[in-house]
Amino acid sequence: MTDRRALIIGASRGIGLGLAERLLERGWHVTATSRRADDSGLADLAQRFDEHLHRERVDINIDDQVSELHERLARAAFDLILVNAGVTHDRWETMAEVSTETFQHLMITNALSPMRFIERFQDLAAPTGTLAITSSGQGSIANNTRVTGWEVYRASKSALNQLMRSYATRHPDSLHTLLLLAPGWVRTELGGSDATLTVEQSTTGLADVIEGQTGARGLAFLDYAGRTIPW
Repeated sequence: MTDRRALIIGASRGIGLGLAERLLERGWHVTATSRRADDSGLADLAQRFDEHLHRERVDINIDDQVSELHERLARAAFDLILVNAGVTHDRWETMAEVSTETFQHLMITNALSPMRFIERFQDLAAPTGTLAITSSGQGSIANNTRVTGWEVYRASKSALNQLMRSYATRHPDSLHTLLLLAPGWVRTELGGSDATLTVEQSTTGLADVIEGQTGARGLAFLDYAGRTIPW
């Protein structure tokens, strides 16, 4: 068993829910958030891990809710703060076709709001704790060499990576571990039914990476198998 504590933002389903489950299985105390009050996935986990799971509600695109959550958790110290946020769009929609509204929604949800959350909650991380965000291998500019679609999604994850790099550059003396995590192509609502990985396969790997990177200062962009992804 362990006394380690995690705050997982966006744990209602998919990768976030799976990662909360993996950490709970390993004895972590997990504070998991959802945008909805009646979340069946977290409710099921609560029945299995009642003493180790604390549920909260927040939409990170709403500043007031983020501030209120910070106030509620102000006395906590987390070994891991992980933001799992991601929306996508029609796969073959190009920059010539995407609406301004869709573009803004992806950039705010996938890049701006996660980084604002990290900025706001960094003070609740333990001195040598980990600040992590779910990114994507599709955020790699170096690997963008063939037509696979999801142009705006790719751009939003690249923007997220750049902003996290800027954050790391502004905090050169921090003892925090900073992680951008690529879960792989996972069979979730976002990944689709043709994806190659199950949620359990991906999140088991991510949990291993998170625990393995404990105490490693600075920023790393890693996939679910611990492999470094080129920027």
